[in-house]
Amino acid sequence: MTRPPKPPARPDKVSLLRYLRLFRKDILSAQPEKLYRARMAEFRTPFFRSYLVNQPDLIELVLKERPMDFPKSGRVGEGLRPLLGNSVFLTNGATWARQRRIIDPAFEGGRLRDTFPAMVAAGQAAAARLREGVVEIEEQTSHAAADVIFRTLFSIPIEHEIAAQVFSQFRAYQRSQPILNLAAFVPLPRWMPRFHRHSTRATARAIRRLITDLTAARQAEIDAGAAPDDLATKIMTTADPETGARFDTQEMVDQVAIFFLAGHETSASALAWALYLLALYPQAQERVAQEAAALPETPAFSDMSGLKFTRDVFREALRLYPPVPMLVREATRAERFRDRDIAPGSQIVLSPWHLHRHARLWEWPDDFDPDRFATRNGKSCLREAFIPFSAGPRVCTGAGFAMVEGPLLLAMLLRRWRLETVPDRDPVPVAHLTVRSRDGIWLRLTPR
Repeated sequence: MTRPPKPPARPDKVSLLRYLRLFRKDILSAQPEKLYRARMAEFRTPFFRSYLVNQPDLIELVLKERPMDFPKSGRVGEGLRPLLGNSVFLTNGATWARQRRIIDPAFEGGRLRDTFPAMVAAGQAAAARLREGVVEIEEQTSHAAADVIFRTLFSIPIEHEIAAQVFSQFRAYQRSQPILNLAAFVPLPRWMPRFHRHSTRATARAIRRLITDLTAARQAEIDAGAAPDDLATKIMTTADPETGARFDTQEMVDQVAIFFLAGHETSASALAWALYLLALYPQAQERVAQEAAALPETPAFSDMSGLKFTRDVFREALRLYPPVPMLVREATRAERFRDRDIAPGSQIVLSPWHLHRHARLWEWPDDFDPDRFATRNGKSCLREAFIPFSAGPRVCTGAGFAMVEGPLLLAMLLRRWRLETVPDRDPVPVAHLTVRSRDGIWLRLTPR
């Protein structure tokens, strides 16, 4: 297969000044070409040093072997805290461990099978909402992914009054919030303002008020013994096995906010890029459509085993356009990586954006080739150089959820619609909260 358009031209060198100019607008275009070949690179600021790590054994060390020595960096959290509060995405240490003990059981084993009918209902609704003609597909995948979250988390469709308001507000937040805030580059004292846009703070407050309403209503249903058996109920009624404590309302609001971000924003991004790639490659699109045609009208969980190629398409979209392009950890003690001494407080950047397109690791790294995962190189890189959901103890709780949702929605959409690219409207990837297209992803849809 031929390769999809590369990201915007990669510069040879990038200064700190250019980073500061670009990070709010488009941090991806600031990445120099050499980083796609480097095993490790050092980036200096006046305040701290940052190290991009692309070497698989060092990534393994940070994420899996010694994760507690490399907690999440508070610098990234500065930009997300207005919305996510003290959620599991931002916490470290004992607080994080307690939160995971309460959250993880909701996503174990049979719970995924239990939520599958809600995913199917959301997929059927998404396919029915589409119309023939030129469509901005990111908006549609955002709608579909939000519908999945509300149906599985709170047993309500996207059309529910509060769900619709959260979705609308979140669309505004997603476009206004860069992946990094100024505080990610400049250490600020606690009393100093964090330079969030006024609109960003206002939208975050509005979203959290709406989530508080949903959470309070669910608690009342739980108290009355009338709550549906969904993810929200499971999480709100699970006690920490070590302390016996449950999430209070404020803690639950924090967690619902990250479920919505991680479960909606990331899925919407990956699904949109997968649809774009299928529009670019009609042969791959027809293979997905053939698998989709073999599904019953209302698929069962067991039918997912028939979507092998569709799953690989979704996996390849996650490789080329990882929704979360950079993971930032902080060294808590002196380290030595390769030939460099790493001081405590240094930022360790693990970048799916670079790792997944790394020229020393992947064969034809910029190509779209879902069949690569059946090759020796593909299988090796899948183990060592593929981290769209992070890895180790902090791997995304919903990773298994996403790998069912993505292929299912792809199949349900491709069963009803044929996709084509629109001339002169090639999408340009940029980093908002997740990897999105600068001007949307425009596709032409025709019924099958």
